[in-house]
Amino acid sequence: MEERSMDESLKKASVLIEALPYIQRFNRKIIVVKYGGSAMVDDRLKRSVIEDVTLLKLVGFKPIIVHGGGKEISRWVEKSGMEPKFVNGLRVTDEPTMEIAEMVLNKVNKSLVQLVEQLGVLAVGVSGKDGGMLKVEKKYADGEDIGFVGDIREVNPKILFDLLEKDFLPIVAPIGLDDQYNTYNINADDAACAIARAVSAEKLAFLTDIEGVYKDPHDASTLISELPVSEAKELIDSGFIGGGMFPKLNNCIDAIDNGVSRVHILDGRIPHCLLLEIFTNKGIGTAILGDKETKYYHE
Repeated sequence: MEERSMDESLKKASVLIEALPYIQRFNRKIIVVKYGGSAMVDDRLKRSVIEDVTLLKLVGFKPIIVHGGGKEISRWVEKSGMEPKFVNGLRVTDEPTMEIAEMVLNKVNKSLVQLVEQLGVLAVGVSGKDGGMLKVEKKYADGEDIGFVGDIREVNPKILFDLLEKDFLPIVAPIGLDDQYNTYNINADDAACAIARAVSAEKLAFLTDIEGVYKDPHDASTLISELPVSEAKELIDSGFIGGGMFPKLNNCIDAIDNGVSRVHILDGRIPHCLLLEIFTNKGIGTAILGDKETKYYHE
């Protein structure tokens, strides 16, 4: 029994040693985590994600969480007697729907703050309205007016830098204001990408309901572990990428082109996917890298 216990202890030690170069490399660097998908509605996965982000904070990273809330918003829209409507994947957001969306996103935001603080890290929940963080203009879907849906025009990251400097973990709800101070709902992927650019994040991680980027979406064996941004652009141009991955990959490319060193697309249904991708040599999911970047393997 003692020998088995020693073996288990040595395995734990080797895991920590494997993580050491990554902790050293990214110490005091900003990482933006876009939190959404199944990991938001499954309590076990939700706690797993928050544990990961909290650990990143405690070992010296500067994480920022940007969260969605689409499934919860749809549920409350239906409970209010309305039917959720989408055009090209974008929620049609009239005034009553915007009111529900803001209510739900603020509720989700504070529940995440509560989870983080239960794990011993101080967090502050904000929306893009706070401190004029997210300035938007009306977004159209192929020329069609879809209501209070915003395209981010400008990011003022001062409130985020202030919170990070004071050692808080910022948690951001994707809501913004236009020049007339009207409230707009923002796609959480877009918000995470824009915030990562504005704070010059070292990493941007998208938690999704797929394993990563595939060369062939119908063949699980074609999962791409590392994807230089030039090859990502070739995949887009080749027409292989479609569905919900198309805008997500475009967001990744945009982030890399605007100074983010690496972007991770991870399966949020896998417990502790963030730690597995960031702190292990093999990783999981897809890491999209600037053409001059490497993944820092230490094998």
